[in-house]
Amino acid sequence: MSPTTAPWWRSAVIYQVYVRSFADGNGDGVGDIAGIRSRLPYLKSLGVDALWINPWYKSPMADHGYDVADYREIDPLFGTVTEAEQLIEEAHAHGIRIVPDIVPNHSSDQHAWFRAALAAGPGSPERERYVFRPGRGVDGALPPNDWDSRFGGPAWTRVTDGEWYLHLFTPQQPDLNWQHPDVHAEFESVLRFWFERGVDGFRIDVAHGLVKDPELPDLAKARHGQAHPFWDRDEVHDIYRAWRKVADDYPGDRAFVAEAWTDTPERLAAYLRPNGLHTAFNFDYLMTDWNARDLRAVIDDTLAMLGTVGAPATWVMSNHDVMRHASRYGRKAARKWVANESYVPAGPADLELGTRRARAAALLTLALPGGAYVYQGEELGLPEVEDLPEEVLQDPVWERSGRTDRGRDGCRVPIPWSGRTAPYGFSPEDATAAPWLPQPADWARRTVEAQTGDETSMLELYRSALVLRRRHPALGDGDLTWLDAPDGVLALRRVPGFVCVVNLSAEPYRLPEHNSVLLTSGPVENNRLAPDQAAWLTV
Repeated sequence: MSPTTAPWWRSAVIYQVYVRSFADGNGDGVGDIAGIRSRLPYLKSLGVDALWINPWYKSPMADHGYDVADYREIDPLFGTVTEAEQLIEEAHAHGIRIVPDIVPNHSSDQHAWFRAALAAGPGSPERERYVFRPGRGVDGALPPNDWDSRFGGPAWTRVTDGEWYLHLFTPQQPDLNWQHPDVHAEFESVLRFWFERGVDGFRIDVAHGLVKDPELPDLAKARHGQAHPFWDRDEVHDIYRAWRKVADDYPGDRAFVAEAWTDTPERLAAYLRPNGLHTAFNFDYLMTDWNARDLRAVIDDTLAMLGTVGAPATWVMSNHDVMRHASRYGRKAARKWVANESYVPAGPADLELGTRRARAAALLTLALPGGAYVYQGEELGLPEVEDLPEEVLQDPVWERSGRTDRGRDGCRVPIPWSGRTAPYGFSPEDATAAPWLPQPADWARRTVEAQTGDETSMLELYRSALVLRRRHPALGDGDLTWLDAPDGVLALRRVPGFVCVVNLSAEPYRLPEHNSVLLTSGPVENNRLAPDQAAWLTV
């Protein structure tokens, strides 16, 4: 398939916009659609192909928008449907596609369906759209099973009439019953609503959830090798085959990307069969430490497994749910990071080291076959904000964990655009409120304004890499070949005429024979690549 005929999503660089932290257009301290529209020229100059936008739907914000009360309305905090339509039109004029989130595993407890379910009572048709069950024990006072919430505490909440409802996340996010035909019909209708307004696809939140074992067995009694009672069940693929048919009804290669945490690459590939979803996040790559052997293994496994179903890989290093990679790469993990669990860092971060590695990792990531995701602010080299005062923490994980897990606020701090002091251009000069999370006092040097034109900055590295990636015929979708290299060094060839070398060892590495140096993550002296540096070469 030639680059001119391949669907855009096979090689796209997609920029993640966490709406409330990207740009504040009206001065209330929270990012919004007006802010995104105002920054479209920046995104075009950065060189990204599409925007993944975190939930912008009407919501009580118990989980910052992932508790949706109305999938066809924009929350007033962010704007209106008309503004969303304007954003889509303006983004398309800049050559940028729009991929909003869709949240099908659960709704808000303020959704009309859930309010009707509470009002209708046990045994009603309204309750069948969710997972209501009687309790166990005397008078049903115990939850129906031993499932825990991902955010801490039990996954069940009891209502006044004695029944319990399931919520794998917060109690304000009741799980929908995907065995009910109304749920299927409603979400296919929602997809069509937004496709008709021009969106180019959807990122599917908790794509590996949705279907639960109807017997609701205790996790403690689950047997090794059996299907998990609520994660990554085979029946979920029936849903996505139907969604694929909806997307295929519209022109322009509309596409889905799955947030699917799976135990193996084979299980991930199952989501991407030809009649299923188009792409999926590669969390194995995100969770891999700065180690040449482990990175090569996860790259090989990913390409091999996705190749069996003809799907492109996607590569991602950070997002709104995990510690920023500049901070991760500057320390060691306290334990092996596994799917669906929080990352636990060990000791303080060496941000100079982490930033150097993040620069090299950017060149590795953008050189790999397939597509890539850039989380807002990573192009500025933003680290995790790890010293937010406890009184400002807003992630529900903080309270649900009994204040033992600080949650995800540290990677969600509003990004800096300009100026010497907060809000660093995040809000307009006449803003009436401070940013919803406080920004560090030393971020002036990290603003877009401060980094623009500085050839040594992270921002200009990303801009250069994205320009080259778009222009060079070897980059994007395709294959790679590993070149011989010593332990601790990754060297890969892309055809035609491109080599990427990354030195993850402790010693300088002499670059292989080449015609020219396209781009490096740091200075190269005497043809030697220093530790924790990367280079793009023509051969």
